[in-house]
Amino acid sequence: MRLEAVGANVILDGAGVSLGGLAVLRGISLSIGSAEVVGIAGPNGSGKTTLLRLLATLARPDEGSGRVLGATLGTTEVYAVRHDIGLIGHVPALIHELSLRENLEHAARLAGDDVSRIDRALRVVGLEGAADRKVGQSSHGMLRRAEAARLLLTRPRLLLLDEAFSGLDTSARDLVDALVERSVAAGGSVVMVSHDANHLASRADRVMTISSGRIEAPA
Repeated sequence: MRLEAVGANVILDGAGVSLGGLAVLRGISLSIGSAEVVGIAGPNGSGKTTLLRLLATLARPDEGSGRVLGATLGTTEVYAVRHDIGLIGHVPALIHELSLRENLEHAARLAGDDVSRIDRALRVVGLEGAADRKVGQSSHGMLRRAEAARLLLTRPRLLLLDEAFSGLDTSARDLVDALVERSVAAGGSVVMVSHDANHLASRADRVMTISSGRIEAPA
């Protein structure tokens, strides 16, 4: 089945991904529109993180096809849209040897963002007093807040959240919720994955289940 959706930010058509010869995703067909929040539920090892990597253009389909923000997956077109994709992974993507501020400066320079906005972003997420703390000396909640600050700088059109609420206190959860709301208000798309379907149901427009690399609910 070929999926077509006018204005969709994500279209996957029978996409599959194999790692080390093992099929991790199989026959994924999915369309995600602008200003839509989609939840993907499933147990550990079901393919959730690999699906997010595919949507982040960090993995390429071995079968089927897909487009993310207009760029065809598996081609050089994806380099032009990566700046518009924000990912909070299961493990914080921060450089261990750098401070929280230095990580934001590094990310901003790579993306061509204005480094003068970093102090305000740190203040918004409640890290102004810990900005010079090394990643290795920071709590899990601080690292999540630093990633939220990075997203405040970039304003992604596609926001990908991998168990982003895990281990966070209420104020940090509210911060992630605010990022989701901002993305939707700007016409962006959000995909959040979790093993907790009830958690997703309270935040997503629709929730699908992935099992053994296949989406079980209709897209």
